[in-house]
Amino acid sequence: MTTATTPLESSGPGAGGSGYALTHLEALESEAVHIFREVAGEFERPVILFSGGKDSIVMLHLALKAFRPAAVPFGLLHVDTGHNFPEVLEYRDRTVARHGLRLHVASVQEYLDRGELKERPDGTRNPLQTRPLLDAIARNRFDAVFGGGRRDEEKARAKERVFSLRDEFGGWDPRRQRPELWQLYNGRHAPGEHVRVFPLSNWTELDVWQYIAREGIELPAIYYAHEREVFARSGMWLAPGEWGGPGEGEPAERRRVRYRTVGDMSCTGAVDSDADTLEKVIAEIAASRLTERGATRADDKLSEAAMEDRKREGYF
Repeated sequence: MTTATTPLESSGPGAGGSGYALTHLEALESEAVHIFREVAGEFERPVILFSGGKDSIVMLHLALKAFRPAAVPFGLLHVDTGHNFPEVLEYRDRTVARHGLRLHVASVQEYLDRGELKERPDGTRNPLQTRPLLDAIARNRFDAVFGGGRRDEEKARAKERVFSLRDEFGGWDPRRQRPELWQLYNGRHAPGEHVRVFPLSNWTELDVWQYIAREGIELPAIYYAHEREVFARSGMWLAPGEWGGPGEGEPAERRRVRYRTVGDMSCTGAVDSDADTLEKVIAEIAASRLTERGATRADDKLSEAAMEDRKREGYF
């Protein structure tokens, strides 16, 4: 954990010496490191959800810091839709190899091949991730599952506690969420239940990017502006792929774009951008008035309560 501090003169009654105050990013880092260590001490079989997206990358970076010089005491779990960006899968595999981590992969494609899931008419597989995720949790007896969700992303995620209790079916009930005063986290759960843990709950998208810049964290190249063939659908620039795009009347064109978030190619849109450096991305995010999910995730636009409905079914 970073220990650098900013000197701050004490000014209260009886103050005579100098105190120290953490910067904003140091405070967020310290909170996240505390959460990782709390889970390691309280649960038997934690796992980190890792997609190769920026939030899960930052989450893994924090876990590495939390236990250094020892190894991270739990593995990674990726729910693979089969429609992932190749750049992101390459980054995932390279990261796992570099840090000697154990990777569990729950494959949506395998469920489709066995006839246990069916393709949706719109081609998106994000809503199909729930069953493979829950089966992987049950099969491996994971009792704590780290996710990279942040409260600023979406209305349903704003309701989450840091420790989010899930029932024996993986479902989320906001009425069962527990108070978390003074950073006291209650991980108690019944057999068959588990807890989703969100170390980045109090971070914003801008915080994440500023932390990436401060720590020099490598990201998949698609987070920076590049030339790519895309086509327009539902007000977004989508990438052509085996999932079924583009369709009739959706001509592809080359544009300079980047991705603010990554997921299933069928529902993750790119944004027009010239931000090809960290500094430019941070400036772009600081000026934006839309969250990355609101701007670029078609699966969140299915209904007003799309995310909350999926969370009740066991989604991230």
